[in-house]
Amino acid sequence: MAHAQLLEEKINPFHIAQQQLDKAAAILKLDSGIHTALRQPAREMHVTLTIKMDDGSCRTFNAYRVQYNDARGPNKGGIRFHPEETIDTVRALAAWMTWKCAVVDIPLGGGKGGIICDPKSLSETELERLSRAYVRAISRFIGPDKDIPAPDVYTTPQIMAWMMDEYSTIVGHHAPGVITGKPLAIGGSAGRGDATARGGAYTVREAAEHLGLDLKSSTVAIQGFGNAGQYAATLFHDLLGCRIVAVSDTRGGVYNPGGLDPQALVNEKRRTGTVANFPGAQQISNDELLELDVEVLAPSALEEVITEHNASRIRANIIAELANGPTTPAADEILFNNNVFVIPDFLCNAGGVTVSYFEWVQNSSGYYWEEAEVHHRLDRKMTEAFRAVLNTSTEFGVDMRTAAYMVSIQRVAEAMKLRGWV
Repeated sequence: MAHAQLLEEKINPFHIAQQQLDKAAAILKLDSGIHTALRQPAREMHVTLTIKMDDGSCRTFNAYRVQYNDARGPNKGGIRFHPEETIDTVRALAAWMTWKCAVVDIPLGGGKGGIICDPKSLSETELERLSRAYVRAISRFIGPDKDIPAPDVYTTPQIMAWMMDEYSTIVGHHAPGVITGKPLAIGGSAGRGDATARGGAYTVREAAEHLGLDLKSSTVAIQGFGNAGQYAATLFHDLLGCRIVAVSDTRGGVYNPGGLDPQALVNEKRRTGTVANFPGAQQISNDELLELDVEVLAPSALEEVITEHNASRIRANIIAELANGPTTPAADEILFNNNVFVIPDFLCNAGGVTVSYFEWVQNSSGYYWEEAEVHHRLDRKMTEAFRAVLNTSTEFGVDMRTAAYMVSIQRVAEAMKLRGWV
């Protein structure tokens, strides 16, 4: 099927999140009042930002902040700068953040934000004005004890630094705990840069042990070579001993069954902006990469790349979802029936929010941990979360995604009941 046709068939991401919730709620026989409450965000903000451009003109930008559920603690979630951002994408990601924080058992709720913009077309000064304008618009609704944003698509530690500074100016004191993902010099955490991929590596290690796979003789294909994909390539190789045989980005991919040097791939990406022309490898498409015969497939970029149209052709033993929402509900059923072990996104990529939580804790105490301690604490959190989900999957005979939802929903529902909300 043509790529354009597949794009037309993309499902509303928030509808996917609701479907996944409904499936788990039915198995749990969840109270109808709690179920209804969990199908919608608790609150959301739609704001219009007007900033002065470098040429003296003014432009307006639409932006959002969604706070999904804060029964377990302050909301937590990234801010995306993207020209095709939609409120339903932000709603879905805020929902997934709620489940993500609950599944790794950290005392935070779920939130997400986004500005509809093309950051690549903005100068650094325009990006700073836009970042500060966003914080001014939502400042009453965020804070270390309310809602703690973080970086996401096309946002950076520098953008987080501007936002933290703007919020500190508004409240009249230094407030590093309002934002995570900051540079180390102003309250960031050691170990934050590779946290998403590192957490994913820990879950792959646990999945391989469960399945009896020897990772030192296993092959890996990574679709998407941004921050998570690049760190995944080096960590899966260096930490787990896997052979990286294929990677791709938006301009194409490369494949070498004998293995690819992860650091050389990272250098190529930084030098040329793509891995598509990496020497000594066969060029392949993103679609072809998904269907390679490998032990581990790590979709690390786009939503809805594994669908009912290609799920039956997936040959990987393990799918490690470092991206948000890479697999559709219809594909999940096919993969489960074909014995493909899926580590669901809000478990697999929860390392990022877990270390963001560590950063928030360190900001609160004013005491900062060494990187080795961050890695140790992250490993323990991810391992405990994986085993809780696996035990639920085994007990109820359900796929890992449904099991992850069940674990998360039960924890959020318990907090709602104890607080007297339902």
